[in-house]
Amino acid sequence: MFDRLSSRLQSVFRNLRGYGRISEQNIQEALREVRLALLEADVHYATAKDFIERVKAKSLGAEVLASVTPGQQIIKAIHDELIALFGGAQKDFNLAAIPAQVMLLGLHGSGKTTTAGKLARQWKQKGRKTLLVAGDIRRPAAVEQLEVLAQQAGAGILKPESGETVPDLARRALRFARQNYYDIVLYDTGGRFQIDTELVDELKALRAATEPQNVVLVLDAAIGQESVNVAKTFHDALGLTGLILTKLDGDARGGAALSVVSVAGCPILRIGTGERPEDLEAFYPDRMAARILGMGDVVSLVEKVQETLDVDEAEKLQQKLRGRQELDLNDFLAQLRQVQKMGSLGKLLELLPGTGAIAGEVRARIANDSGAQLKKTEAMILSMTPRERRHPDLIDASRRKRIARGSGRSVSDVNDLLRSFRQARQMAKKMKQMQKRLPRGRLFG
Repeated sequence: MFDRLSSRLQSVFRNLRGYGRISEQNIQEALREVRLALLEADVHYATAKDFIERVKAKSLGAEVLASVTPGQQIIKAIHDELIALFGGAQKDFNLAAIPAQVMLLGLHGSGKTTTAGKLARQWKQKGRKTLLVAGDIRRPAAVEQLEVLAQQAGAGILKPESGETVPDLARRALRFARQNYYDIVLYDTGGRFQIDTELVDELKALRAATEPQNVVLVLDAAIGQESVNVAKTFHDALGLTGLILTKLDGDARGGAALSVVSVAGCPILRIGTGERPEDLEAFYPDRMAARILGMGDVVSLVEKVQETLDVDEAEKLQQKLRGRQELDLNDFLAQLRQVQKMGSLGKLLELLPGTGAIAGEVRARIANDSGAQLKKTEAMILSMTPRERRHPDLIDASRRKRIARGSGRSVSDVNDLLRSFRQARQMAKKMKQMQKRLPRGRLFG
């Protein structure tokens, strides 16, 4: 979503590196380009104006060290102000009370009910018992949708009874949660295509009935400037404690994410980056600022690897590398599946330093192609016999034709797969040779 903004800022930074010294003139020129980049990214004009003024004051008032170029000084000022614009330190839900209550608000189509299921799944993984309350009593199949999501997430669910109002449902849910020792009660409230008096009154009554510690607005980041107006209206009426931005994996300009915090005055708690249950991430202002400026996010990359790594598979591969056995196509397939669990290669690229300089259309092509290519590779390997997977050198021309027919691919695709596998096996051999030259345990434990 931030590809366009990141690309523009990277262009500004390349020009900054040519400045020999900081002056008001070259700062004005650079910040004019930054301001245009923010406005083109759909950042609210007032937010962009205040941002530029703060960066300008910090840059002109800074004492430039001999080892720091003027360009780096301005980039640091922009980085610091981006973090401040996103809310500073990372914030999370207030779950100290038992049961802790979370009230989710949002317009139709923002992904509110789906987000409720994702949150319940996260809390389940952390050992917290969550009760989902189906407070959207008007949208067709909303209760059934939440029931399915609750089952998938391993959470409890409470549905409305005939003629029961939303505040009465919430009171009953709170009593039920206390009696059954739930840690968290999450209210999935009704939405509208636009904010109206009836919706606001219903939400006010729900809040008064339960007094939740968390009143969180789910916002579709793809609706642009309208998200700022929606956040402000909900905050003025109900007093929001946090925001969740969804659809950050889309192709919208993304400036709303930079505007809502300053306008609504509350932090972003989570960001939705896809449709999968695991595609809901904690929001870290410093990490997001680094991504936008092309500095990468190695910490998030390491965390993603730790979350998805199959320890047993990794240990098996390590044992194989220690011994005399060579890697086979079963090992190759296992590693491909590990990559699939981590998400698209396009998302992983965003976390690596320096990829901000890659053209947006190139990264988009990688993101679109990588998932499909991994599935094609998996289909070809699964079209092989178990013996062929264990002994790839047996695969001659006739076997390649059979594998191609079985997987719906061409013989050249099978040849490319085997070529990639041979390169991976050769790399594994080199690692084993390095292991022999090092003291025991230095490379592989």
